[in-house]
Amino acid sequence: MTTPDERRPGRPESPARPGGRRGPRQKSAQRPSERARSGDPARLTAYTVLRSVAEGGYANLELPRLLRGHGMAGRDAAFATELTYGTLRWQGLYDAVIADASGRSVDKIDPPVLDTLRLGAHQVLGMRVPAHAAVAETVGLARQVNGAGAAGFVNAVLRRVSERSRQEWLDGVLPAGTGVDRLAMEHSHPEWIVRALRAALLAHGAATTETVDQELVSLLEADNDPADVMLVARPGLVEVADLVRLGAEPAPVSPVGAVLRSGDPGALAPVRDGRAAVQDEGSQVLALALAAVPVESSDDYPEEWLDLCAGPGGKAGLLAALSVGRAYLTANEVSPHRADLVRQGLRAAIGAGAGVEVRVGDGRDTGVDEPGRYDRVLVDAPCTGLGALRRRPEARWRRTTADLAALTELQRELLASAIEATRPGGVIAYATCSPHVNETTFVVQDVAGRRDDVEVLDAHAVLREVAPGLEVAGEGPHAQLWPHRNETDGMFLALLRKR
Repeated sequence: MTTPDERRPGRPESPARPGGRRGPRQKSAQRPSERARSGDPARLTAYTVLRSVAEGGYANLELPRLLRGHGMAGRDAAFATELTYGTLRWQGLYDAVIADASGRSVDKIDPPVLDTLRLGAHQVLGMRVPAHAAVAETVGLARQVNGAGAAGFVNAVLRRVSERSRQEWLDGVLPAGTGVDRLAMEHSHPEWIVRALRAALLAHGAATTETVDQELVSLLEADNDPADVMLVARPGLVEVADLVRLGAEPAPVSPVGAVLRSGDPGALAPVRDGRAAVQDEGSQVLALALAAVPVESSDDYPEEWLDLCAGPGGKAGLLAALSVGRAYLTANEVSPHRADLVRQGLRAAIGAGAGVEVRVGDGRDTGVDEPGRYDRVLVDAPCTGLGALRRRPEARWRRTTADLAALTELQRELLASAIEATRPGGVIAYATCSPHVNETTFVVQDVAGRRDDVEVLDAHAVLREVAPGLEVAGEGPHAQLWPHRNETDGMFLALLRKR
């Protein structure tokens, strides 16, 4: 039997501080963008994205910008992408490994140095990079962005990391037993998210008490499996067949979707000019569902549609294309910056004749300002994003349980406003990219249950109509999609009709 001392590798030299000396913690002297751009550009790009994420940025926005800025493509771009997203996904596990290998808690390591160590750990334990190359290249990166003293510390820690395989590290750092804490570290999710996903699987009918643990493992594994790039062919602007001719494949579920297995979607002309866009299949079918529900007794034509929380514009872009010749679309967004993104995304639909107004405003006020105006209203509510962790892995480390109270209150207010803004006979779609029951069924039940002028529709039946190949777990009336079951983001949809 191995003793604890035998399992633990020796500690690196100078354990008091990450810079290899005792005293105050070292700070990175300069931001990576301010230093000479020498060394490996792929690793430097990944490091720069991680530092941006630490300061509140988004990897899915920062990484493409940097890849284009450096003119990076092909294998280098693929390496930088896997290094960035893989490090973000597995951060929880790597922090446990780094803490063991360094002999200190990761909160005692300077954040810029910690990000460098995480990048090195992913190369050693999660990529097909020879250990000696991973250590040497990461030490070179540390010397460039963290300083010479920190580079010595990084070298010592990563050499300890490279002494054991991934499985050996798992055996050494995972908590004993089969509890949530072990699952959380093994699959690199915060414990509160693992608990929330388990409850959601039961609540939405995707698991029974007998199968929930197996379903939960499958879901956590799907969160760590890089998602294919999904494209939407905006109807009337471009056809799926056009995207197929450019190298994509028809999507398995969405009739307006296509899968891009490799390459930069921004290099495709339809994406550049706004006729197509990057959009998950789950988001596509939700917008199609809202447009497909019959609206009762409308004397006005064309209809009035509202996207209450339109930024950054994915669903608004699809709705705008669907609205040509049948509706006017108002795209409302509270953030001026995100409203600009919506305008940019709608330019092709507007050029094709869509009647669209993009405006800045608080969606909670719309029901008071415009009561009974709209035939169809989409509430794509701000949420924790727990259904999109495979595409936005940093969200799992950014969100906490403390966010739920404010978010669910906002969700209730937005849904109530949307109902007020809908005319009698009109339809409201309430959607989130989270399966958390507090953000989904509880919100709908609370808001709709307080009113006698709202009818809950069967979202399952509508989704089967617009996407016949889509299998939705549970009995409804609300619909919850799952990454491990549907290969989509974990989108929730409730459909309501104003009586």
